[in-house]
Amino acid sequence: MTASPGTPRARIAPSGRTRDGVTTPPHPLRRGAAVDHALRARVTRYARCADSGLDPDQWFPVSVDPASARQEAAAAIAVCTSCPVRGECLVLSLRQWDLGQHGVWGGLVTADRARLRRALTAARSARGGMAAAGGGAPGGISRVLGRLAKGGDVP
Repeated sequence: MTASPGTPRARIAPSGRTRDGVTTPPHPLRRGAAVDHALRARVTRYARCADSGLDPDQWFPVSVDPASARQEAAAAIAVCTSCPVRGECLVLSLRQWDLGQHGVWGGLVTADRARLRRALTAARSARGGMAAAGGGAPGGISRVLGRLAKGGDVP
């Protein structure tokens, strides 16, 4: 993920916000190549990780244990906490698992995203898609992003 050179950050206006100030796309898990392309372009353009100055290895913890991986990636996760496209980044990593199965995306390490992905898949199956789109189920993406914004953990 790299930002376009010369793009002033002051003009960034995220597409949508939750009550907690976390950005989310309008339909986070809606399928379609056009949606995926737009999501990837937005994350690539505005992500703070692109100009964070961190060593690339800090974005890829080697520990399998989630707690240890979070400690190893603490500097990267700190960058994510103030990123204007954190929600989009997380959604992109969940939708494009070939990209998102490694490293830190949306402030989460691989084990946390894998658990969230399983929960969203189960919720979508159980509720016909409503929960996966943030329809109020305990594992919904909006609820998870709200918890993350408050410094909480993934359910």
